[in-house]
Amino acid sequence: MNDTRVEKAIALFKEGFNCSQAVVTAFADYYGFTDEQALRMSASFGGGIGRMRETCGAACGLFMLAGLETGSTNGADREGKAANYKLVQELAEEFKRRNGALKCAELLGLSKNEPVISTPEKRTNQYYAKRPCVKMVEEAAKIWCEYLEKHKK
Repeated sequence: MNDTRVEKAIALFKEGFNCSQAVVTAFADYYGFTDEQALRMSASFGGGIGRMRETCGAACGLFMLAGLETGSTNGADREGKAANYKLVQELAEEFKRRNGALKCAELLGLSKNEPVISTPEKRTNQYYAKRPCVKMVEEAAKIWCEYLEKHKK
C-alpha cells in the first residue's frame, strides 16, 4: 500500500492539486470518500491554509487523515479528543523532524514581510525546482502509510 499511496499523492500534486488535496485524496478510497469529496474537503488547506503560509498544507492533510482515523464523534468524549490530539501532536513532531518545520513559510524560506497573495503560482518546472512541496507531500503520505502499517486493524 505504501508506495502506491505515496506515488498517488505525488502525482496529484504534480497534476496541479494543492499539497493538502494531494495527501488526503491519495487515501480517499481507503476511508470511503470519492476523489471529488476528498479534493473539496481538503481544498482550503493548501499553501499553508488558504495560501496564508501558516501550517503546511501537506501536514494539514495528514491531520485530516488522523481525524478520519481517530476523531471523536461525541462532543463529551474528552478521552477520544485527547487521543486524537495526541496523535496529531505526534504526527506534527514527526513531520517537523523529517522536514525541519511545520510552517509553510519556513519550509519555503519566505521572509515575514512577503505579502500574502491568494492567486497560486503557475506550475512550471521552475516552480517545482524552487519549492520543497513535492517532498512535503511525499513525507506526509509516507508518515500516514507508516502509521496505518503500525496500527493495522
